[in-house]
Amino acid sequence: MNKAASLLENKKKFLILGCGFSGSFFAKTIRELGCNALTSSRSEKKDPNSFVFNSECGKVPDEKIFDGVTHILSCIPPDKNGNDPVLVSLKSKLQNLPLEWVGYLSTTGVYGNTEGDWVSELDQPNPFQKRSQNRLNCEKKWIDSGLPVQIFRLPGIYGPGRSTFEAIRNQKIRIISKKNQVFSRIHVADITNAIIYLIQNKASLKFHQIINIADDEPCSQIEVIKYCYDLLGLKMPKPILFEEAKKELSPIAKSFWMENRRVSNKLLCKTLGYKLIYKNYKIGLKNCFLNS
Repeated sequence: MNKAASLLENKKKFLILGCGFSGSFFAKTIRELGCNALTSSRSEKKDPNSFVFNSECGKVPDEKIFDGVTHILSCIPPDKNGNDPVLVSLKSKLQNLPLEWVGYLSTTGVYGNTEGDWVSELDQPNPFQKRSQNRLNCEKKWIDSGLPVQIFRLPGIYGPGRSTFEAIRNQKIRIISKKNQVFSRIHVADITNAIIYLIQNKASLKFHQIINIADDEPCSQIEVIKYCYDLLGLKMPKPILFEEAKKELSPIAKSFWMENRRVSNKLLCKTLGYKLIYKNYKIGLKNCFLNS
């Protein structure tokens, strides 16, 4: 944990919209720092810190949920029409709150395919997939909302309970070899701690509206899988060439392999000074291995 994170004032109240893997990790961490954090769920839960928000059914949070809210983190993807469910249902409500900060989790998919070249926040987005086009559209809507929003572009997310180890243990692993193909990734703890670092140091850092959160070492999927097999003390099966494998891949899985880029974290780590907890997949996966 960054020391800066522990200095966050505990009178802050966070609403986390969309409490999946990243949102849940963020909520848990921010509570450990003494902040109040309420999380949205699509249906009623017994958890007193949970509230219902389901735009598909028109279920919006009660008025009292918004009392005293200072920070909002939205982790909700575009809806089936490509619109942002939070802005469609809650934009005017949010615009009337005295918010200090809003965060939106997006994807590095908006950069499209760069044939393995590096991409940074200075590069023009060029989304290849429809879902990435929708994400870029939602980013623009957030920026146009006039809210104090920061957009975080994320590559492949992993962490304890959601990593290559689970795929190996559940025998759902596909070991595919594609020449010169690389992927960028980020440990869920670094997403949370980078965001907390930026909120904590907001007054002293230049404000950047769009920030990549990625580790230092993009690499091939095979390297990652091999490392996991080694840690488990198992022999990795022989890889299948992509040209063979693609006949059996789902459209979503296939699209994952159709883009090749290295995501730069220089803005976050060099310019803004965030220190990664898990600089590369080896350190990050060791953490997953010890906590699985």
